[in-house]
Amino acid sequence: MSVPLILTLLAGASTFIGAFLGIIGQKPSNRLLAFSLGFAAGIMLLISLMEMLPAALATVGMSPVLGYGMFIVGLLGYFLLDRLLPHQHAHDLMPGEKKSPRSLKRTAILLTLGISLHNFPEGIATFVTASTNWELGLGIALAVAIHNIPEGLAVAGPVYAATGSKSKALFWAGLSGMAEIAGGLFAFFLLGPNVSMVVMAAIMAAVAGIMVALSVDELMPLAKEIDPHNNPSYGILCGMSVMGLSLTLLQFWTVG
Repeated sequence: MSVPLILTLLAGASTFIGAFLGIIGQKPSNRLLAFSLGFAAGIMLLISLMEMLPAALATVGMSPVLGYGMFIVGLLGYFLLDRLLPHQHAHDLMPGEKKSPRSLKRTAILLTLGISLHNFPEGIATFVTASTNWELGLGIALAVAIHNIPEGLAVAGPVYAATGSKSKALFWAGLSGMAEIAGGLFAFFLLGPNVSMVVMAAIMAAVAGIMVALSVDELMPLAKEIDPHNNPSYGILCGMSVMGLSLTLLQFWTVG
């Protein structure tokens, strides 16, 4: 099994961590959840704008028009998909809310659908990035894994509250994580080992657009919604700093 596919599998599987938190013990604080979402957004923004897009533009045979055009395609494609999806946010579904079991189950299923459709392109992003540069792929996989944890919690908690079944809670939460893995498998079988560097660069530019849109439109607002009393910028700046330092250390290690 290839390294890019393994990274995609691990990123998607992290949803189960949040699912276990949703059915066992006390849920993490909203402050920690919001910080983790901001942290993931910071990682994605830095990698997308400072690494993925420049690397795509620097590929031999890639024109600036095609590179920036694919970046915009990624942005617009994400926003188009986002407008078509039902919106149920994690903050509205956390355990303890005064909702009927039927309402909780319905909204949790809607959230699972929305998260799954969002996760599919993230799986493609992780695989494509890791296929081009495994260090960047590792960073994307880390960011995806971090923000998959509160997503798993947001699905499992309400389903468990509505049905009293831990297995059903894990099933629905795991389903959203499987969409991530499906995206990676789709990219693995579609792209194959013989895709030209220009095609890979074009896909990577589009993926960078998707990651930027996801961070700005979904992760950052959701972090603020979950914890309105704290600034999500702290998590974003921490994510950028940690990822920047990690990439610098990896570069020194590779050169050395």
